[in-house]
Amino acid sequence: MRHPKYTRSFEVVAELPERLRPLERIATNFRWTWSHATRELFRSIDKRLWEEVGHNPVQMIRRLTPTDLERLAADEVLLAKMRVVAEDLERYLTQPTWFDAHLRSSDPDLCIAYFCAEFGVSEAMPIYSGGLGVLAGDHLKAASDLGIPLVGVGLLYSRGYFRQRLNPSGWQEEHYPTIDFYQLPLALQRGDDGQPIRVRVDLPDRVITCQVWRADVGRVPLFLLDSNVMDNAPDDKTITDTLYGGDEELRLRQELILGIGGMKALQALGVQPTVCHMNEGHAAFLSVERIRQYMERNGCSYAVARQATRQGNVFTTHTPVPAGFDLFNQDLVHRYFSGVAESLGIPFDEFADLGRLGPAGDPRFNMAVLAMNNANRINGVSELHAKVSRALFKNRWPETPEDEVPIDPVTNGIHTPTWVGRRMAELLERHLGPEWAQASSPDVWRRVSAIPDEELWAVRERQRADLVRFVRNRHEQDVVRRGGQVPTDQILDPRLLTIGFARRFATYKRATLLLADRARLKRLLFHAERGVQIVIAGKSHPRDDGGKTFIQQLFQFIESEGAQSRVVFVEDYDMAVARQLVQGVDVWLNNPRRPMEASGTSGMKVVPNGGLNLSILDGWWDEGYSPSVGWAIGDRTQVGDEAHQDWLDSVRLYQILEEQIVPRFYQRLNGDPPRAWVEMIRSSMAELSHRFSTHRMVEDYVTTAYLPAHRAFKGLSGDLARAEAAWLWKERVESAWDGVKVLSVEDDLKGVNPLGGSFQVRATVELGSLRPEDVVVEALVGRVGPNQELGSTLAYDLGAPKGSGPFHYAAAVALDVAGYWGYALRVRPRHADVRVETELPLAVWS
Repeated sequence: MRHPKYTRSFEVVAELPERLRPLERIATNFRWTWSHATRELFRSIDKRLWEEVGHNPVQMIRRLTPTDLERLAADEVLLAKMRVVAEDLERYLTQPTWFDAHLRSSDPDLCIAYFCAEFGVSEAMPIYSGGLGVLAGDHLKAASDLGIPLVGVGLLYSRGYFRQRLNPSGWQEEHYPTIDFYQLPLALQRGDDGQPIRVRVDLPDRVITCQVWRADVGRVPLFLLDSNVMDNAPDDKTITDTLYGGDEELRLRQELILGIGGMKALQALGVQPTVCHMNEGHAAFLSVERIRQYMERNGCSYAVARQATRQGNVFTTHTPVPAGFDLFNQDLVHRYFSGVAESLGIPFDEFADLGRLGPAGDPRFNMAVLAMNNANRINGVSELHAKVSRALFKNRWPETPEDEVPIDPVTNGIHTPTWVGRRMAELLERHLGPEWAQASSPDVWRRVSAIPDEELWAVRERQRADLVRFVRNRHEQDVVRRGGQVPTDQILDPRLLTIGFARRFATYKRATLLLADRARLKRLLFHAERGVQIVIAGKSHPRDDGGKTFIQQLFQFIESEGAQSRVVFVEDYDMAVARQLVQGVDVWLNNPRRPMEASGTSGMKVVPNGGLNLSILDGWWDEGYSPSVGWAIGDRTQVGDEAHQDWLDSVRLYQILEEQIVPRFYQRLNGDPPRAWVEMIRSSMAELSHRFSTHRMVEDYVTTAYLPAHRAFKGLSGDLARAEAAWLWKERVESAWDGVKVLSVEDDLKGVNPLGGSFQVRATVELGSLRPEDVVVEALVGRVGPNQELGSTLAYDLGAPKGSGPFHYAAAVALDVAGYWGYALRVRPRHADVRVETELPLAVWS
């Protein structure tokens, strides 16, 4: 026997002296992740220990000895700091918010449940792998700042995502240390009887049990499910072991727990969401459980329950390529969901159709399609990504013009106070006022124009020096572990132009593009008067050997080309490393293959820190770029050959560095700051900081998705007859749609028409058994493009008809823009309680 099993578990903790009790409340709310004063408080207790515990205040407090606690309780300076921080936290949690001012009175019962497979709230809780999780964490923080009534739902992975180590050849190795949940700012949720709340999720041949933990992220609770409980078999205890680990069946089980278990957890906790937000397809099974709970609560049919619940579901896709979606074999889905389909009262084939793109599509069960079929609000994460997604899924809406496919953009952002360095935060506080941290309008950020060049540049210099110190310390640890030696003071130079490249090492992100011409790169790095240095970090997925090869190639370039003093790979990229990088670099490099970067947020993080972006026009940079705020590698055209495109982009990258970036950075007179560079920093901060913040992003979600979804759900969920009527109307319209025909279209257009005038369009339409109030007849007007197709269009409603069938429609269309235009006539369904764009995308065209 390796180890005996415990009979009962219990926790033992040291009790804090009365004078130090506020530390406990401060430590157990993740608001410290965006409060410099709070982090400074913990650092001042024991700087070495703070770093040793990975910036985890709970673990830090529990490692303090009785002697330490006695000393701290007598430290009046520290106690004064603690009282200020405690009062600030209390004030933050109780003061009126944006939601209170704008929406509390009109929508007091709004409640949003935000589901995601990973959450990057802090490096102290490593249950995230990269951008998706960090975005989710930033979403919670912004929702907290704005006072949005939102709860997060995710999984608590006992070994999280892997820790990265490079071996002496530069090959990535993965390590999975076990996380002690009792050493984290978490609370196990218990019922009125004092026992842990248990959630049960059905598998084909057994039931698994999960417990629920709570993390407080400011005002927002984050509930995390954990299958490592005594009730479960050994294999089931490990379902929530690692993030994105295991085989297809393990991923399916994880997503079952996230979606179905997550909804059951909210029910057990007494949380009744009016809106459920599926952040990526991993959470899509929540829509199935939401239907089941609605049926059980209201005693209604599956069709009525689906009609009501889909109104309150929001889906965000983050993937620009088909290979990025979660797909499951139909046999596996049948094994796990045939019983679920039976409990819903539908045949399994009908259930399976919810995850199929169409008869000609991939036969596997697609989680993104499931989410789309059960959500009435769908969005991409940048304007370009939404456009790419509309093209990707246009076959789901065959009668809808591509630019009308109902996938809207809500561009990502960053939680600014989490990512801005202490030195820059103090500068912004002095010149912009405290509102800089939550500003989503341009007025506040325009004040950066008043910051003197010398002050702004001094902060930039100090943050670069901070980064150099950090990298030297980390690099020394990494080299010693590998058995090597390198003089630390020869690693990087705090005076040199510093470029950062850090992200997930997927091959499409082209981490080795800079190596395309090594001689040219070395000339840049080792220029006698205008040298350049590069800090690189990132992890490759454990099963992605292509990404691991990129890491190894960079490592070997550094080692073999004598570039150790100018190029550093920082191992084990996490939120702590990311903060140091985005605060300290001068230029952030991003060179993915366009348009494969859905959004990207790392480049956004350098903006309020005074860094500048050098990027392919992809993701957020496609809408953020202008020549006054940064640099674009190439343009929006792409050649078909990837190797040729890589060569073109590498040449452009070198040219921009040699001809624009390096000269501008080093252009200084008489020891002054580089005025042109500082002016570019100022423009970047003023124009981009507010646009690409999660405060703007969450406000956008509230106005374009959460509120419409909440109001639509409330309208139907509280009135079963109304929900049933909406479903019956859909059935009636769909069955009668073949009877709808456009019999004729006429207009009074001439070959050339005067700008500022108008033209009359008249149509005769046969509706069969449908009524005029069942449809809308529209003239879609747009510019005529290649192949006589209309580009983006404007729809003109032809209004109420005349006659009793066939029906005659007519309207005037304004000619207020010059050009070569065309129009087409369309008939489509219309109903106040049905979002036809997503639910009933039928159309008859002239």
